[in-house]
Amino acid sequence: SFFFFFRLIFGTLYPAYYSYKAVKSKDIKEYVKWMMYWIIFALFTTAETFTDIFLCWFPFYYELKIAFVAWLLSPYTKGSSLLYRKFVHPTLSSKEKEIDDCLVQAKDRSYDALVHFGKRGLNVAATAAVMAASKGQGALSERLRSFSMQDLSTIRGDSSSSVPPSVTVRTSSKQSQSKTSRSASEGTGSSGKC
Repeated sequence: SFFFFFRLIFGTLYPAYYSYKAVKSKDIKEYVKWMMYWIIFALFTTAETFTDIFLCWFPFYYELKIAFVAWLLSPYTKGSSLLYRKFVHPTLSSKEKEIDDCLVQAKDRSYDALVHFGKRGLNVAATAAVMAASKGQGALSERLRSFSMQDLSTIRGDSSSSVPPSVTVRTSSKQSQSKTSRSASEGTGSSGKC
């Protein structure tokens, strides 16, 4: 865990801060210095993935990694500049065309694969949506069939009682008087029969 914190602080955060300062000051020498460091650090991180599996049992393995990161960063040893100029730059210069061709082919293949899988994904999604819609429509029709006439009349009765009380119906005074006199005569006639 000590190596992890050392690498995080001195291998990543410290160089990142000084890279920021190089960008801010627009100093070309600092740009080049930190770019060389990041290239070497990226190669170190890649190699470390494999060496951790096979060499973690080696005595002082983590201490050697700490010393290597310190050597890369040191302004006295200039380890990253030395490794870059002696090994990385000549190797990449001689293999640059092959690497570029491989990257272009990989980009084309990944684009083709993305388009292919994208089309398949859209087809699967469309099929799933159609099936879900058809199942949902069937469920809705079954639900509607399950209503009884009593349920429907209850729903109809609830909707008629939802008229707000503020709504009034205006009738002419003659019509209202005739209705009132008719209802009064029916009321006395029915009481006399009883």
